[in-house]
Amino acid sequence: MNSSKSPGLAGFGVLKNTTCHTEKKISVFFSIIFMTVGILSNSLAIAILMKAYQRFRQKSKASFLLLASGLVVTDLFGHLINGAIAVFVYASDKDWIRFNQSNILCSVFGICMVFFGLCPLFLGSVMAVERCIGVTKPIFHSTKMTSKHVKMMLTMVCLFAVIIALLPILRFRAYQIQASRTWCFYKTEHVEDWEDRFYLLLFSCLGLLALAISFLCNAVTGITLLRVKFKSQQRQGRSHHFEMIIQLLAIMCVSCICWSPFLVTMARIGINKSHSKETCETILFALRMATWNQILDPWVYILLRKAVLKNLYKITRGCCGVHIINLHMWELSSIKNSLKVAAISESAVSSKQVNLQPLSSTGQ
Repeated sequence: MNSSKSPGLAGFGVLKNTTCHTEKKISVFFSIIFMTVGILSNSLAIAILMKAYQRFRQKSKASFLLLASGLVVTDLFGHLINGAIAVFVYASDKDWIRFNQSNILCSVFGICMVFFGLCPLFLGSVMAVERCIGVTKPIFHSTKMTSKHVKMMLTMVCLFAVIIALLPILRFRAYQIQASRTWCFYKTEHVEDWEDRFYLLLFSCLGLLALAISFLCNAVTGITLLRVKFKSQQRQGRSHHFEMIIQLLAIMCVSCICWSPFLVTMARIGINKSHSKETCETILFALRMATWNQILDPWVYILLRKAVLKNLYKITRGCCGVHIINLHMWELSSIKNSLKVAAISESAVSSKQVNLQPLSSTGQ
């Protein structure tokens, strides 16, 4: 079926010569497992967030809770919508011609894949920026980073992801059924047109840029926390440094490991055009790796808290039988301790500047 002859069947061009065959039982098993685990983990994270928001209504933590809630809710709906469509496709024996004559389902599937792929990456980078500002500029964070501003940022991030997902539809470019006949995305086979290449490169570049921003901001935050730890003589500053550094390492590792294969694969297809050597199995494996990021997001951002780290440390110390690190009581949360130590340093610097101004005026 040629897509140029029948606009309604634009997404079926790949079905003529399908070279990718996936075993139905294994594919259905993966889809159901990913969907179930993702829904359960994100639902648990939402419950923990709601409980934490009721306990801590501080301005310093409100922005983090709102951004984390947006991330977890996005991941939850991503698993619900994309997982339900994927299971329906498998249940229908991947017969797109029978249930997708007007290509509406493929378009919806493609829009959801792009939106729920980019939106968590954008939110992760925004959270990294928020943490960096909160640690390096705590006074600015407490006065300017209000709940209203955070909600505006969440709305802008979602709108931007929606616009990127709707670009092919606005340009009358239908999303394509992929070679495995299990999902829809931009055109990845026989890519010759500049616009098809542009969509692939735009998606991959935006995703890689979000990862780079997260990596840079997390690195600055980690270095700042280490500097404060070595300079501060207060013992209560160690636990929250240990907790924050562990969280930052986990966030960077999970995001880079899960998303880099898919983003790099899409970029290579967009650059190499029809000469790309990426196979269907490679793309499908990279897609499943990216799906794991949405499953692990709630565990990294929400569930990897001080209580979990403290119990894990106790178990490790009991198994090893060696007192490796002398951890004290976890009195305050990581964000509160970071703000406290950094605010004291910033207030001391500002007070010195204020005291120097009268001296300079009298000297004149």
